[in-house]
Amino acid sequence: MSDYQNLDNEVTAIADELWAVSSKVWELAELSYQEIESSALESALLEKHGFEIVERNIAGLETSWVATWGSGKPVIGYMVEFDALPSLGNKVTPTQQPTENGNTNGHGCGHSTIGPASIGGAIALKKHMEKEGISGTIKVFGCPAEEALNGKNYMVAAGAFDGIDVALHNHPFDVTTAVNFHTTASVDLIVEWHGVTAHAGVSPWEGRSALHASEIFLVSANMMREQLEPTARLHYQILEGGAAVNVIPDHAKVLVRYRGKSADDVRKHKAWLEDMAKGAALSTQTRAEVTNLGGIYDILPNDTFADSITQHLNRYFPVEWTEEEQNFARAIQREAGKAEDGLFSKVLAPQKGVENGGSSDVGDVSWTVPTMGIGFSAWPLHIPAHQWGVTASVGSSIGRKAIVQASHTLAAQGLELMTNPDLLEAIKKDFETQKAGREYVTLNDLDVNPAAGLTEEQRAQHEEFLKKSIDNFLPKEGR
Repeated sequence: MSDYQNLDNEVTAIADELWAVSSKVWELAELSYQEIESSALESALLEKHGFEIVERNIAGLETSWVATWGSGKPVIGYMVEFDALPSLGNKVTPTQQPTENGNTNGHGCGHSTIGPASIGGAIALKKHMEKEGISGTIKVFGCPAEEALNGKNYMVAAGAFDGIDVALHNHPFDVTTAVNFHTTASVDLIVEWHGVTAHAGVSPWEGRSALHASEIFLVSANMMREQLEPTARLHYQILEGGAAVNVIPDHAKVLVRYRGKSADDVRKHKAWLEDMAKGAALSTQTRAEVTNLGGIYDILPNDTFADSITQHLNRYFPVEWTEEEQNFARAIQREAGKAEDGLFSKVLAPQKGVENGGSSDVGDVSWTVPTMGIGFSAWPLHIPAHQWGVTASVGSSIGRKAIVQASHTLAAQGLELMTNPDLLEAIKKDFETQKAGREYVTLNDLDVNPAAGLTEEQRAQHEEFLKKSIDNFLPKEGR
């Protein structure tokens, strides 16, 4: 029996456990920074299988952690995510229906699959290395708040990823491919204005409207769009604009996100947006305050790494979908008004030189260590992420099959990296070529994420969850 067959047996042995964890995280659907039970659950699974949790609460991210096993080189890292999105809760049905437990949050980007897939790969690799006497170290990184785009960047800046040789990650998609496309870098700014209240009818001249300042800022930001390159993106959310129509608002608050082709491009436009905030304040005689929630880098491709991981994807994908699963997918496509092509049933060749308008805090990791991920089919074709159809699919048997095959792929890639020093050296050489002498300097202004942190009640709950074993989370009768 080959090494890969033995490795496959290790994944198969824990498949039920991986799905039980994924199902629980799917049910919890905890939002960014609040993954108090999901985080504890997934670290408990690693502890059960012999990993040691060596660090928690990195850079103020209280649901973050690092687990490790083994000794010596090479050091292979696996990344875990577990946050959900608001307003995307859905039953495991091919129609848009609320969940029975009333939770309106949902895994509309499929993050309930990411942790089990990476953890499954790491556990299987560990067990195989133990049996075969293979030296090396495995590290698994529990990374909160990817949906907020401000988790891994703070962990990288704090040194959590220092010392690893390569990093692996995964994400469900509607197709199966190596995640080798170039994404956008981005920054999130909270912009606030402080003015003076007054009676809006009797003496408005006594007030200074923070709301007017926010309006001027947003008009300015929208005027900037004509000068943006096609790869750039600008989004904003109005968070506060006054409490009563007859009171001149003395406080207004906007969240603005800028995405650009590189960290340097983000720095340039961040400065421009800060100038707009000041200008809006000057024109309304208010005071502007800008808080950088954090910035993330673009994902750096690695063609050598992508070629290698695609070979392993072809070993385990495409998934053999049942007719029932295909009909489930087609029903979602029908309700969404999309072509009824069902689930993806092949592996795409590595994408090289492709630009993607999305962003991920995986980018910061990819600029400090060679990084590669797999995107695997786990929801119907043509259904974009951040929709209810994703939530329904990853909570079904479709999600289970995808997780198991992704675990196989990640374990196999990890084993090759542990035992093939020539491949590891070639990947590192490609990494340096892609960087082209550019060094990583964090886009964050602060050491600790200003948006992170649990309430006292949540912190107490989290501490209680950390004391639990995996069986406390998942009693046998519930599996």
